Amino acid sequence: MFTQFEKTLGSYRALEKLLADGKVRAIGVSNFSVEQLIALLAEVDVVPAVNQVQLHPYFQQKDLQAFHAERGILTQAWSPIGGITFYGRGDEKRSTLSDSVIGAIAAAHAKTPAQVMLRWHLQEGRSAIPKSTKPQRIAENFDVFNFELTADEMAAIDALDTGDGGPGWPDEVLLSFGIVIPGSLSRKHTLTPAQTHAAGSSGDPERTQK
Repeated sequence: MFTQFEKTLGSYRALEKLLADGKVRAIGVSNFSVEQLIALLAEVDVVPAVNQVQLHPYFQQKDLQAFHAERGILTQAWSPIGGITFYGRGDEKRSTLSDSVIGAIAAAHAKTPAQVMLRWHLQEGRSAIPKSTKPQRIAENFDVFNFELTADEMAAIDALDTGDGGPGWPDEVLLSFGIVIPGSLSRKHTLTPAQTHAAGSSGDPERTQK
């Protein structure tokens, strides 16, 4: 029986063939950790053009972003404004959309917290894929090119990182791929299992549902 990682390799190799045949312009992966990328790159010929991962002010995955930069992999943020979840339990729940630091920056620019977070992604060189079904918010998500965050504002948002991507990750998923990481119980990553896909084929949860 194939392991999950062997299945992923098979899928990625099929994408490599599509790329070689000119059927697609780029291929990438989603929700891969540094360890999973290392394992993948040891077995394939084409470096993924993109890794689509959970990334927002409360969960910035800085080690993963650094690895992407070293290997020429674009970081693409799903849930770029933190709509995937509220953080903490009980009275400790909080949302990036109501964060006081982000709110103050938004007020200074006459923008919404969501627009500030999208602008933060763009200024740090990431691709961000917000999702909405509401025309007003879709237009709002595009309206982020007429202002710029200062260095101090960028640093203030960078300082909001909690390192917490949510419960239950990464041990069960990593073990299913045959990857054992010493000390991994103390680490936090994204919520969902790794899955290979053609670049740019998915989005993040609707923030109004969170």
